[in-house]
Amino acid sequence: MGVPMFLKRVDGPRQVTLPDGTILSRADLPPNDTRRWVASRKAVVVKAVIYGLITQTEAMDRYALSEEEFGLWRNAVESHGEKALRVTTIQKYRQL
Repeated sequence: MGVPMFLKRVDGPRQVTLPDGTILSRADLPPNDTRRWVASRKAVVVKAVIYGLITQTEAMDRYALSEEEFGLWRNAVESHGEKALRVTTIQKYRQL
């Protein structure tokens, strides 16, 4: 007999379906100790919040983000798409 597998208890859904049909799960989130934030990691966190996988508060706590920093990421994605999260691009869009 195999050992039973236990899933860690989490609040909220374990996965969500994005508008394009792809599945985003908690396993897709960057590690809690992420310090190097590339555009794709930022986008995953923003999508997780927008589509209800995690709350904004959970994202900010988990990744030690300020409300202002998360807000910049979210606004960039909502206004200009994931490409706006590249560090060099953020400065360009902030001036708009």
